[in-house]
Amino acid sequence: MATKTGAVPFRSSNGLSTRNIGNSDEVQLQIDPMHGDLDNEIIGLRSQVHKLKSVAQEIHSEAKLQSDFMDQLQSTFAQAQASLKNNMKRLNSSIVRNGSNHVLHVVVFALFCLFLVYFWSKFSRH
Repeated sequence: MATKTGAVPFRSSNGLSTRNIGNSDEVQLQIDPMHGDLDNEIIGLRSQVHKLKSVAQEIHSEAKLQSDFMDQLQSTFAQAQASLKNNMKRLNSSIVRNGSNHVLHVVVFALFCLFLVYFWSKFSRH
């Protein structure tokens, strides 16, 4: 622990205290064995570090899975986009090749349906 206040050294409740050495930035650490069981504290810290390490590894593996999924999704999207572009080219070439006859066919079919409904309504009343 480093402190820059030379007049008041830091003192913890667990028996650790610091004091400055001369005019340098070095700190001397004293451990008072009467104020706590440091072995238990170290073991507790070690278990917390292991837990943090396992959490960090889980986060890393999840981030890798998400990254792989995004790469696969981008690849699928690019393939779908290329397929759609290819189909649009084929549709446009088909329209150009056949001309505008498809519009004429739709209009004739609509007129036929109207006449059919008209005659059906005329004959159904009688």
